This record gives sequence, C-alpha cells and structure tokens, in this order.
Amino acid sequence: MSIQKATINELNSLTELFDSYRVFYHQESNLESARKFLKDRLVNEDSVVFIAYDEGNPIGFVQLYPSFSSVSMKKSWVLNDLFVNETARKKGFGEKLIKKAIEYAVDTGAKGILLETGHDNVTAQSLYEKIGFKRESNYFYYFSL
Repeated sequence: MSIQKATINELNSLTELFDSYRVFYHQESNLESARKFLKDRLVNEDSVVFIAYDEGNPIGFVQLYPSFSSVSMKKSWVLNDLFVNETARKKGFGEKLIKKAIEYAVDTGAKGILLETGHDNVTAQSLYEKIGFKRESNYFYYFSL
C-alpha cells in the first residue's frame, strides 16, 4: 500500500472514490459535480487530500481542510472526509490514512486535527480513540446556515 498527496493528476481516481464516499452518505451519485468540487479544492489549495493505493488501485482517501486558532495563533486541520472502499475495509487502510494526516499536521506545525463523527458510528469512534484522538467534552458545537 502507498499513500500520496493528491494533485490534479489523481483527479480521476479521486473523483471515483469521492463519489462513492458521497453515495455512502446517502447522496446521489454525481461524478461531474464531484469532479468539479475536487478540482476546485485542489487548484485553489482549499484542502489537502491523501489518496491510498493498494497494488496500484485507488482504495481510499482522507481530506483535510485548514482552520486557525486565534488564541494559539496556529493552524489546525479539520479531518472532514475519510473513506475506504468497502472491499478494502478492515485491513488497516483507514488507520494508515489517518496517521498520514497526523504526520502532515505535525509537518505543518499545526496545533492539531479536529474531526467529527456520528454518535452511532462506533466503529469509527473506536478507531479514532485507538489512534489517540480524545472525545471533546469541554465545548459545545453549534451549527447554523
């Protein structure tokens, strides 16, 4: 298995994975819009994406978005998307992708990585805690349009 930072050269492989990720979250498949969305992220450097390959086949990705802490005056990363193809699950690829994201955060001098997951996604919660993520209990998060 290999993991590399995605560039515009990986757009086709990444688009397929991203579309599958969205379908997993009950969205309709839309390769054209997925491709445009990812192309914009990569070209504008709005996010950092790492793509995993197993024997040359793209099998998963992790996408990070930058954020900043005014108090610490440091960058942090939001791990927004993590996906591994169903056929490649339970083989450690998700863990390796997350560890790559952590390595990148360290390399960029970031304060840390923030992620969120559903209350019912106990499989992911177990993985995150195994890797060293701590469930936040000091803050409330709010969302509005």
